Amino acid sequence: MDLIIRDATLPDRTRADIAIVAGRIAAIGTDLALHARQEIDAGGDLVTPPFVDAHFHMDATLSYGLPRVNQSGTLLEGIALWGELKPMLAQEALIERAMQYCDWAAARGLLAIRTHVDVCDDRLLAVEALLEVKRRVAPYIDLQLVAFPQDGLLRSPTAFDNLKRAIAMGVDVVGGIPHFERTMADGAESVRLLCEFAADKGLRVDMHCDESDDPLSRHIETLAYHANRLGLHGRVAGSHLTSMHSMDNYYVSKLLPLIREAGVAAIANPLINITLQGRHDTYPKRRGMTRVPELMAAGIDVAFGHDCVMDPWYGLGSGDMLEVAHMGLHVAQMTSQEGMLACFNAVTEIPARILGLEDYGLQPGCHADLVILDAGDPIEAIRLRAARRYVIRRGRVISQSPAVRASLDLPGRPGTVDFRLAR
Repeated sequence: MDLIIRDATLPDRTRADIAIVAGRIAAIGTDLALHARQEIDAGGDLVTPPFVDAHFHMDATLSYGLPRVNQSGTLLEGIALWGELKPMLAQEALIERAMQYCDWAAARGLLAIRTHVDVCDDRLLAVEALLEVKRRVAPYIDLQLVAFPQDGLLRSPTAFDNLKRAIAMGVDVVGGIPHFERTMADGAESVRLLCEFAADKGLRVDMHCDESDDPLSRHIETLAYHANRLGLHGRVAGSHLTSMHSMDNYYVSKLLPLIREAGVAAIANPLINITLQGRHDTYPKRRGMTRVPELMAAGIDVAFGHDCVMDPWYGLGSGDMLEVAHMGLHVAQMTSQEGMLACFNAVTEIPARILGLEDYGLQPGCHADLVILDAGDPIEAIRLRAARRYVIRRGRVISQSPAVRASLDLPGRPGTVDFRLAR
């Protein structure tokens, strides 16, 4: 044995030891009578597969303030600001920022990321940069790239050709942004073209879809239709879907079964959706995020994404998917035990399924990609945004952090504070 983790609490709250050989989980059981070159005593702490971010923009990350700050904080100013920044991008600087973010991600147990990369710059400079980042981080992060026509597939005259070039260079997934086309008809046509291209190439699809407060922005219906028509079941995701928070209930009651029938997944981005949507409202003010509990209840895979970290759209963020789950839980009002666990799954196993990650999980034979959290269960991990005591990739510890305890020297109450619940 290469590594044994003793006295781990699994996500279902059972206790077990985990034995690892050659980068894979070899056995899980109680009091395994095995010896290994290295042992870690989890001490009842939670052990989980790594966090997975189903929606991110790594080409823009850590560029906050370049060339200026988004003064309004709005989506449209962010898009305009990105347009100003693109001609100024330098490949090495882009790689350096992305690599720094990947270091943050790995330290927080985030070991798989799907990132959109803008293909509307004819140089495809960002595509080349992120392909290089993907190569460099492959030993510790699964990085999946989406060819994203940020300026609109039909609105930008070279976007489709650039997207095809990006796919030929090694980008993994076909992206789109139908609600940013000039007309609803153009948006629908872009969905058709992109889905047919993906079907022809055998690729997955992930579209920014209906990132709007407009209840008549209904490109998710078109996306579901083409996914079903072309047999893309299980390979398509609609990201954001924020117009659904403004749609009437009757239309949604028709829409959800269509999405489910087509096997289309939904990716909400709680930190960004709650920040950027509802900007034109006074009061009552719309919440902004898509209908997460209703989508889940309909049997649709729903994941949470971080979306942005310190870029033209969002000046905060740290690569912490527990922060994302924490916000998603609050915005969706998912405070039941079942709901909170579903939010944890929305940053672990569900996005892993959407990305098509192989051998992800906590079963013998899976990759030994694990996170030991300073918490007793998934709900406590969200509550505390728990420290990642150990991050393990293919059976090797790649990051360590101390458990969080506070030493007090208060009158009559000296001692140590443990912020966790009693086990």
